[in-house]
Amino acid sequence: MSFRGTNASSGMTVADHSKSTYLELQRKKVFRYMIFKIDEKKKEVVVEKTGGPSENYDDFTASLPETDCRYAVYDVDFVTSENCQKSKIFFIAWSPSVSRIRAKMLYATSKERFIRELEGIHYEIQATDPTEMDLELIRGRAS
Repeated sequence: MSFRGTNASSGMTVADHSKSTYLELQRKKVFRYMIFKIDEKKKEVVVEKTGGPSENYDDFTASLPETDCRYAVYDVDFVTSENCQKSKIFFIAWSPSVSRIRAKMLYATSKERFIRELEGIHYEIQATDPTEMDLELIRGRAS
């Protein structure tokens, strides 16, 4: 069996708008978080929602669908043991256990290529329910 293309398993591309919006989060801190979805018709990863700098982690988790997969990026602020304010960018592969198997497979096979397109990701989390991406756990990994 042979495959063609750069991402033979899924064939997904990353929309230019997704990359440019991510750069606004990373460099300009315009957004606190971004949620991406795969547009199966266009075969590309697109921005579904962005959260402004004043939005918090509860706003972010409430924006994730309960029964479908998504990719998400969250810019976590924390204070180091030296009392310095810092931030780290987390990539979250959201794949609820109740989502369709096809969706889980599509997101799993496209994830590595998508992450390569987003420079500056500090940590990656795979979550199937909200407890696996609890804010305190994330802050603990960041500091």
